[in-house]
Order: sequence, then structure tokens, then C-alpha cells
Amino acid sequence: MDPADDAINLIHLADGPDTGGGHSVSVRILGRWQPGILTGHDFLDCEIAVKAESVNGTFSVTLLPEDLEDWEDTLATLESGRFAAWLTSGRTPSMKFQPDESGGLRVSVHDGPASGVTVTLPLFAPPSTWVVEQRDLLTRARAAYPREVVETSPGAYEWRRARTP
Repeated sequence: MDPADDAINLIHLADGPDTGGGHSVSVRILGRWQPGILTGHDFLDCEIAVKAESVNGTFSVTLLPEDLEDWEDTLATLESGRFAAWLTSGRTPSMKFQPDESGGLRVSVHDGPASGVTVTLPLFAPPSTWVVEQRDLLTRARAAYPREVVETSPGAYEWRRARTP
């Protein structure tokens, strides 16, 4: 069984219906990066998937809890119709989102840390509710993978609640 079959979308952006474009960009959560290990349990093993006529690729990424908070902030910027970037630390592939006047969206994925490849896709006429849909996906992702580790002091971690085997 392919682990991507059980993936949960954190992000899914696609051309609107009736555009014939077939372009999409998704960030899929495949699972916890190091389940059960205190310092890696809340990190998420993910992939950025890009699909278009001539491109079909994935980029591996490990998301930290802070990355989900940053995505929430990025969505607020995008909701106002402004350019936004996400995952800009340099440790992972980064993403840029450029809304245009016609209601479209250009999404770029740059894999600076590994391959140096940049893929930019125009998304034609995504639904007007796409930001709300992305917030719903974020809420579902957080429900499926809640934060279970707390940093009690710098470099000291413990389980947020008692764990059972």
C-alpha cells in the first residue's frame, strides 16, 4: 500500500471546473515524522505534489508545528488578495502564491535545499472560496495530528498529556 493513499491534504489548490487546465498543487501529510519519539513526534512527514500537463512531481518536506501557524498567517495575507510566501526558512522547499486580477493564482514551489528546481503553475479560476477551503483543510490536519509535545523550558520537552501504548 502506498503511504500517500492515507495522506491528509493540508493544502489543495487546483484549477476551477470547466477550465480544462488540470493544474494542481497539494501539500499532503503522510504521517508523523518520528511517531512516539518526544523530540520528533509533532513534526509531520509531508510531500508537496505538483501536477500539470508536462509536470508531475513531488518534493519531500518535514513540517514543524510552527509551519502550520505560519500557514494560517499566510492564508490571512492571501485572503486580502496579496502575494504571500510560505516555508521560507531555507530548510525545506518554499512556496509562493501570487493572486491575479482575473481571480487566478500563480503558485511556485522552489526546492532550494535539494534540487534547486522551481516549478510555477498558473491555476485558472480556482473557486472563490479557496481560502476558506484551505482553512478547513488546516483545521482537519490539526485535528488529525494535534500537538502532543510541550517545551517546558529551552531544550526540555514532555508529553502534553499522558500517552497510552
